[in-house]
Amino acid sequence: MDILQKIARYREEEEKLKWEGTFAEYLKILKEKPWVAQSAHSRVYNMIKDAGVEEVNGRKRYKFFSQHLFGLEEALERLVEEYFHPAAKRLDVRKRILLLMGPVGGGKSTLVTLLKRGLEEYSKTERGAVYAIKGCPMHEDPLHLIPHHLRDDFYKEYGIRIEGELSPLNMMRLEKEYGGRIEDVLVERIFFSENRRVGIGTFSPSDPKSQDIADLTGSIDFSTIAEYGSESDPRAYRFDGELNKANRGIMEFQEMLKCDEKFLWHLLSLTQEGNFKAGRFALISADELIIAHTNETEYRSFIANKKNEALHSRIIVMPIPYNLRVSEEERIYEKMIRESDVADVHIAPHTLRIAAMFTILTRLKESKRPDVDLLKKMRLYDGEMIEGFSEVDVEELKKEHPDEGMSGIDPRYVINRISACIIRKEVPSINALDVLRSLKEGLDQHPSITKEDRERYLNFISLVRKEYDEIAKQEVQKAFVYSYEESAKTLMDNYLDNVEAYCNKTKLRDPLTGEEMNPDEKLMRSIEEQIGISENAKKAFREEILIRISAYARKGQKFDYNSHERLREAIQKKLFADLKDIVKITTSTKTPDEQQLKKINEVVARLIDEYGYNSTSANELLRYVGSLLNR
Repeated sequence: MDILQKIARYREEEEKLKWEGTFAEYLKILKEKPWVAQSAHSRVYNMIKDAGVEEVNGRKRYKFFSQHLFGLEEALERLVEEYFHPAAKRLDVRKRILLLMGPVGGGKSTLVTLLKRGLEEYSKTERGAVYAIKGCPMHEDPLHLIPHHLRDDFYKEYGIRIEGELSPLNMMRLEKEYGGRIEDVLVERIFFSENRRVGIGTFSPSDPKSQDIADLTGSIDFSTIAEYGSESDPRAYRFDGELNKANRGIMEFQEMLKCDEKFLWHLLSLTQEGNFKAGRFALISADELIIAHTNETEYRSFIANKKNEALHSRIIVMPIPYNLRVSEEERIYEKMIRESDVADVHIAPHTLRIAAMFTILTRLKESKRPDVDLLKKMRLYDGEMIEGFSEVDVEELKKEHPDEGMSGIDPRYVINRISACIIRKEVPSINALDVLRSLKEGLDQHPSITKEDRERYLNFISLVRKEYDEIAKQEVQKAFVYSYEESAKTLMDNYLDNVEAYCNKTKLRDPLTGEEMNPDEKLMRSIEEQIGISENAKKAFREEILIRISAYARKGQKFDYNSHERLREAIQKKLFADLKDIVKITTSTKTPDEQQLKKINEVVARLIDEYGYNSTSANELLRYVGSLLNR
């Protein structure tokens, strides 16, 4: 199907969703689908919930956010459970402004944009359907037509509470157009759209001297006063302010605390009573979720100003810190690159992970525990299993610094440096060293990095470089060992024979001489030491291997090279240590002989086919590891 056909089909589907009828017909819809009359807060909560919720490691993960916001599960869970959920239940929380506070590039704007785009789509679904009085510029809730003295009866019959008053314009229309017959008032289904200014409003502060309060509350249409004779006639008023247009949905205040005070005063009544003052009219009801965002510095100065005390109690602050998990930071960069024009550039494996390690280190705070340095903390936060640490220890580490993640390097800086690196290198491939070099060069140009921070960050780059050296050696090690796979299997069989003899307290028989020998302790320890098995732990490790062999035998399966991950790693490291001289010669010889060239080609092919490198990045990796081994 081509794009024009898709556009035509989309238009047809939108036409099918449209509905128009009388208030009496609307009440029939309510009988069948009472959720149609939900509040703005309830609609947002249901939108998030309907997208799906899954539990991961005891934490709720909301699928609504999962493809766009990474590493913010805790903050998002708190946001949904402490604000959206109680607000949906009509608790007092809904009478508060939601203020997202966090560092630049932390995802505040992305979060608000997600909610706005989500509501636009949700209003096209059956569960998110919204109905309004036809022809009303504020898309008013039709239930406002029900007189006060009948609202208790309505609740008993429909189980729906009605809040809010009929607007001045619709009050006049009810009398003049419908002769007071509520049941005849026309109702239509509406679809939220920020572009069309339906149910979604955005207010951005500008110069206080030129910005008019009409931007929020609408204004008098002077061209109609001669026709209607009075400024207090609602037909002479344009209900086109952001607060008017955001009715029934979301009102976003960008950089709210930069706003002039007169713009914030309107929020006092709107949050607490659900109405605001416009022109020469009675208070106008509005049902909207007010969401604002700011950074920590502006919030602190706002709180310190006593003139703002009335607003303090009407604000719920939700901290949105930086992500503190390396794997999630990596996903942020992948998403940003995917959405750019450099998505076709080959980025060598581990490049984004190394950049993410540096970024996370800048956001972490030193632990009070002497056995936890920043690298260990970074690994624990990312879910790595480290001997001697449990999930409880990780939770305790997080409690040490409640403001952890509110400072450090933001993702935009890293992507800027990766972009600079891609453009400057002018080749279709970049690696971790290129990016680390670019990050280091960029520190001098970063306007908000102090001299002390720069020194710390340079130290982090050195730390991360060492991490990359180990990763690079492991990659080449695995690729080389594969070329010597028969040697690896022989070494493993030899180790297992010795372990079996050691555990069963028996002797081995020399295959050549036939004489009995004790288990080769030197061989077993040379392998076990590769993965940090101590002298005290060797017996337990060997017994665990024997139990695993027995378990495989009972199932009729053969215990092989891939049956025990840690043992495989130990065999690989031991073999690589034995092969180190061959690797050195093979990777650093400028004119390799035929045998060496064959081995290099095998390793390069393995790196390309199995590990995601291309020929350029694979050869760069080999040269780099060769230089490391020759130091």
